[in-house]
Amino acid sequence: MAWFFLLIAGFAEIGSVISLKRTDGFKKLLPSVACLFFGSLSFYFLSLSLTSIPVGTAYAIWTSIGSVGTVLAGMIFFNEPKSLRLTLFIMCIIAGAVGIQMTSGH
Repeated sequence: MAWFFLLIAGFAEIGSVISLKRTDGFKKLLPSVACLFFGSLSFYFLSLSLTSIPVGTAYAIWTSIGSVGTVLAGMIFFNEPKSLRLTLFIMCIIAGAVGIQMTSGH
């Protein structure tokens, strides 16, 4: 279950950052509430995952999910730049996260 909680935490982190983009410096109420909700949800599920996943492993996977997901969401929803180099570096983050998970012993 801990890995499932970590996955939920990562996706909630993506929701938090996407909402943060839309807050206009926390001047818009609905995106601000969504940002705080998803951020809280992310930390809650991250904390649940830490009951059986080492903190370094969980944090690396959580930030990887958040980073890669946010970059992809930016490309899809905000028309942010796409490039072959960016794709290569996203793949490096994914490979690193998989490697960390494989060596964590869990």
